[in-house]
Amino acid sequence: MKKLATISALCCVLMSTTIFSLSVAADYPIAGTKPSQRPEGAPTIEWVQKRDRSWYQKGLTGVTPPYPRSLYFMDNQGNWYTPFINPGMTGPYDLRGWHK
Repeated sequence: MKKLATISALCCVLMSTTIFSLSVAADYPIAGTKPSQRPEGAPTIEWVQKRDRSWYQKGLTGVTPPYPRSLYFMDNQGNWYTPFINPGMTGPYDLRGWHK
């Protein structure tokens, strides 16, 4: 009997959480239903903070000049996350010397 009460209580919590989540989700635009059109009210990027010199120095750790053209993506990186400026694996895979 106690097990049934616990299951019942969990079901009630799950249902109320789902209903709350659906009501909150209804306030946001759904992207992807018309790929050629941006949904009305969808968030947009209004400004991009330019990177400072230390960001470029960190991103170019272990790379010697002249810098290859393939690294020019850093000029247009914007606010996107990039694993390129963070240390990766150690040992023989540390080609840029992050872990010395």
